[in-house]
Amino acid sequence: MSESLKQKTVKGVGWSFADNIANSGITFLVGLVLANILTPEEYGIMAMVTIFIAVSNSIVDSGFSNALIRKINIRSVDYNTVFYFNLIVSIFLYLILYVSAPAISVFFKEPVLVDVMRVIGWILIINALAIIPRTIFVRNINFKAQTKVSLIASVSSGVIGIGMALTGWGVWSLVGQQLSRQLLNTVFLWFFCRWRPLWEFSTQSFKELFGFGSKLLASGLIDTIYRDIYYLIIGRFYSAADLGQYTRASQFNTIFSSNLTTVVQRVSYPVLSSIQNEPERLLGAYRRVIKTTMLITFACMLGLAAVAQPLIVILIGEKWLPAVYFLQIICFSGMLYPLHAINLNILQVKGRSDLFLKLEIIKKIIAVIPIAIGIFYGIEFMLWGSVCTSFVAFFLNSYYSADLIGYPTLRQIKDVSPTFLVSFTVAGCMWGLSFLPLSYYIILPLQFIVGLVLAYLIYERIKLPEYMEIRGMALSIFRKIKNKS
Repeated sequence: MSESLKQKTVKGVGWSFADNIANSGITFLVGLVLANILTPEEYGIMAMVTIFIAVSNSIVDSGFSNALIRKINIRSVDYNTVFYFNLIVSIFLYLILYVSAPAISVFFKEPVLVDVMRVIGWILIINALAIIPRTIFVRNINFKAQTKVSLIASVSSGVIGIGMALTGWGVWSLVGQQLSRQLLNTVFLWFFCRWRPLWEFSTQSFKELFGFGSKLLASGLIDTIYRDIYYLIIGRFYSAADLGQYTRASQFNTIFSSNLTTVVQRVSYPVLSSIQNEPERLLGAYRRVIKTTMLITFACMLGLAAVAQPLIVILIGEKWLPAVYFLQIICFSGMLYPLHAINLNILQVKGRSDLFLKLEIIKKIIAVIPIAIGIFYGIEFMLWGSVCTSFVAFFLNSYYSADLIGYPTLRQIKDVSPTFLVSFTVAGCMWGLSFLPLSYYIILPLQFIVGLVLAYLIYERIKLPEYMEIRGMALSIFRKIKNKS
């Protein structure tokens, strides 16, 4: 990796991480406040619409954003073609959701869902307007503007949501928070982006981009339905309160696993795409991405499982205790998510969206088993089944990416094993402290201190290259901040 590309990547990771902290981090903190005000039932009602909005958003994008990012010679007409397609599809899907709202309400046996669905559905059109500006920023590995936008949108929408919750709006405070965040995000993305649509549409451009993006659309739909079908199953066969508990556990997991994956994918995809025709550089850069990402992921996810109970009780109260066990199981599934997601990333970089789709179909057929188990035997069994399928997903993804860049599954396992063993050992020690007869307010900080100190001592002793690289990046950022102050 050349120095200029390395610097661009580091800056991209830094700003993308800051963007996720601003977006998901602040939203998560706002969620903690709302969780202390609202009930699990109200969170459950909001979660019932999740799969419908998520699936619709995938259709609106249709894989075009990734196709635009990957395309080397981009033209104005490409952006305009995608923009108008996204907008028309979003309006069409909103009308479908509007008409379908009563049926969805009957399915979940929640009358309030009719109005909730019809209001929250406006997010589809709002998001469609933001796709091209966001794509342009990602393509240029420019996450600085996105970070500013996320900060404004997340803080403002958080104030709106909390204000509505305190004045008794219930589930509508969650609707207001999400809707205002997406609206502000879109408005400010347009403010910071110089691109403006022109009245042009190219059938040739559409076919070219859709040829690549259509397979990603199908893959994305399958993956989105799989990830969010848990909301559908739990909401239909269990209570709104059970769904609320699962939702909170999933959101604690998301703050680390999914967000870290999003950061890495957003930055690595355009960077790796730029060197897609240089096999040696591509493999070297890809290995570094895998090793550094998994060092952080293993530490965060296994550490989170270890401190789950005191963390949840302190932050959102004992009414959310059932979410503890859900979270601990989800952490074991979530720790592998970045690994197999980044393996899928290389398929896109190499233009193999056909393999991407094939893999998604195979994995989701396998994933039907734990979903069926959940219907008949309980939520916990369904979640443990998802842990097993996450291991299967990694082996399948890495098998195909190995052929494309010469990075076999066993070599990947060998590369990430040291960081897993360190994190597992540290998390085991942290978890052992939870059995001490002490207050949660003492146990939680004690767990964090022991975990940080123990991990630092081990990594300083063995000096893994990925640890040294992260350490060097952190020190470099610290020096820059110190010099500016």
